[in-house]
Amino acid sequence: MPSHEQLERSGRIQRGNVVFPVRAQRPLTHKESGRPPRRLGTIGARMDHAAAEAFVDQWVKSWNAHDVEGVLAHFTDDVVFTSPIAIQLLGGDGVIRGKAALRHYWTEGIRRVPDLHFEVLGFYVGVDTLVINYRNQKGALVSEVLTFDGPVVREGHGTYRGNDINPAGAAPA
Repeated sequence: MPSHEQLERSGRIQRGNVVFPVRAQRPLTHKESGRPPRRLGTIGARMDHAAAEAFVDQWVKSWNAHDVEGVLAHFTDDVVFTSPIAIQLLGGDGVIRGKAALRHYWTEGIRRVPDLHFEVLGFYVGVDTLVINYRNQKGALVSEVLTFDGPVVREGHGTYRGNDINPAGAAPA
């Protein structure tokens, strides 16, 4: 049986004869990490509604202008983004890792959906999380779930309502 010190170093704890992984530590505050203060929310606190609304306004303006760099300005370099449209456009598992890969995905999306346009129907503010509910140019209902690390998105998920196999209306490659 491993010692308590060995378990602690390996990120596990023991209760009786059962060994459990230790839960992840809380995220570092901006002071602890050396990053600038958070604008949209603080760790463990609800995001500021006005800042979230400003983010959504800029987000939709950038998308409707087909300004990929404008949208990407709000994402971390190591962002992780998932979408079933990524599977359709790029193949793979639908998980996009890193800003460069996200740029490639969105550039390809705009190329294949030249009439891309979003109409925001609402947005929902949570703890370090923002959900943007919108209708795309095809009329499909979409929710984008964005998790923030300070003022920038570190994780995002494009989600689509219904069974349409091409909810974005992408043209064939």
